[in-house]
Amino acid sequence: MAFKVRKDPRGVVVVEVDGQLIVSNRQEFKQKVLDALEAGDRKFLVDFTPTGYIDSSGLGVLVSLSKKIRDEGGDLRLAGLNEDLKTLFELTKLDTLFAITDSPAEALAAF
Repeated sequence: MAFKVRKDPRGVVVVEVDGQLIVSNRQEFKQKVLDALEAGDRKFLVDFTPTGYIDSSGLGVLVSLSKKIRDEGGDLRLAGLNEDLKTLFELTKLDTLFAITDSPAEALAAF
């Protein structure tokens, strides 16, 4: 489980979640996003293409980051959710909170 962080030429911070977003790694994920936010970045894309599982603490950190980024005048988008993750976001109604696209390219184009 690792997080790859890169900056798109458009200035979007792309965080790729490889594996799972769970209780044991949620703080590392959150810190990577907060570090970029504190450095002045305001556009964020979380790429879940290589992600198999998100637990409730992972969802919680996404909600927390979404609020923090919005409060700072930024934008957080999600992309690449597999069918199970899409269902999870629908069941928890989090699909209404986040801008979710099928692919990272779609999300990047929407910024």
